[in-house]
Amino acid sequence: MKNSEIGKIGENRACEFLIKKGYEILERNYWRKFGEIDIIARAPDQTLIFIEVKTLLIKSGAQHKPEDNFTTHKFNKVKRVCEFFAASHDELIDEERGWRVDLVAVEFFEEDEGCIIRHYENL
Repeated sequence: MKNSEIGKIGENRACEFLIKKGYEILERNYWRKFGEIDIIARAPDQTLIFIEVKTLLIKSGAQHKPEDNFTTHKFNKVKRVCEFFAASHDELIDEERGWRVDLVAVEFFEEDEGCIIRHYENL
């Protein structure tokens, strides 16, 4: 399976996971020339959430985790796109809650169809 296919499956699983937690998915793959946001959602408390999804196919004995791929450089790129989106969609932002950036890490295992999902809020 190609990395792009694994990434797309991971984003789909992340959306399913978030919906079960009561999130409303507003947009996926919001792209600008200076970066992309995987998922834009509204949390159950109505906070606007920008979600980066990192997906990894774990092979036996691997020590690497998907979250290891969310570097400071990548966070700064994502944050810039978030700021751009937020500035042009103030109607989606609650003044008291503002907005936040979350990370959803999805691990697939080569032995079976299962996955583990971890959600990190407010990075």
